[in-house]
Amino acid sequence: MAKKENKSLEIPEQEVIKADEMERTRSRRCYIPKTDIYETEDEIILVADVPGADQDSVDIALEKNILSINAFVETDVPAGYDRIYSEYEGGDYQRSFRLSDEINQNNIKAVVSNGELRLHLPKAEPAKAKKIKVKAA
Repeated sequence: MAKKENKSLEIPEQEVIKADEMERTRSRRCYIPKTDIYETEDEIILVADVPGADQDSVDIALEKNILSINAFVETDVPAGYDRIYSEYEGGDYQRSFRLSDEINQNNIKAVVSNGELRLHLPKAEPAKAKKIKVKAA
């Protein structure tokens, strides 16, 4: 099945980046969250997996058409317990997307619930043709 080309959102090929290869201020693992992207007539919906993240730990920034998602997750160990085995390794999440002018950047909305971050990227209204009045000199 061929991929549908979408010019509203540019998605670079997925690379796994080790935390020590990135400029980071936290000495923790950093994961690239798996993301699904859906399109409707009015918007693009981006759904990213960020287990353990809540609204206070997610930071979303938009600068120079780059939408950056960061989630900082702390691993909790219940009080009075020592971890002796773990299959899940905690860490932070980081991912960026380049947006085109076809996205209304002023009305982006984000909701996080149960480890899922959902961004609604509304499409911009098409530029309307304007009639320019000509005056005699």
